[in-house]
Amino acid sequence: MTIRVLIADDQELVRTGFQMILDAQPDMQVVAAVADGAEAVAEARRLRPDVCLLDIRMPKLDGLEVTRALAGPGVENPLRVVIVTTFDLDEYVYGALRAGATGFLLKDSGPTLLIEAVKAAADGESLVSPSVTVRLLQHLAKPRRVVSAPNDPLTDRELDVVRLVARGRTNQEVAAELFVSLSTVKTHLGSIQAKLGVRNRVEIAAWAWESGVVS
Repeated sequence: MTIRVLIADDQELVRTGFQMILDAQPDMQVVAAVADGAEAVAEARRLRPDVCLLDIRMPKLDGLEVTRALAGPGVENPLRVVIVTTFDLDEYVYGALRAGATGFLLKDSGPTLLIEAVKAAADGESLVSPSVTVRLLQHLAKPRRVVSAPNDPLTDRELDVVRLVARGRTNQEVAAELFVSLSTVKTHLGSIQAKLGVRNRVEIAAWAWESGVVS
């Protein structure tokens, strides 16, 4: 199966570089590379790519607005969005997370992480490097807003999973640290998402920081 990718970035060098890396993969194809947010929304809705790789700062519509339009609450058949950031205190990256982004990628992460992030998003997973998870979410969770506890409390084991997810661990790493199977981790994640009313592990991490489960 070929993973179809849309790239949106106002810097031509970034677009070209990302496209060369992804098109060189036997199972990936860049179906569009656009320079502004409005075109990103239009092309994404027309082409329905498997993954949208979006810059934060773009003309016409920024990454937050594009994410909300493509993956936000209430969007039918939402697309999978990975946000690209330079991590120079992009305050609205946090808004993009709440708008439905499934992952974060630093622009200087290198080809390997770019490919892994796209594959993770296509598989319905999230790739958020530990440095982004800890530094970004920790920064943007201050001051913390009041977060209500779930009606159905998380179990101790589910809280263990939440803490590891919030620190950027993959499913395989969570399974190894907790000495459980990968399927058990996925079961816990499904239960956690249902209890918290969130859609993915990135939102689980945000809840963990906001609620003080991780500090």
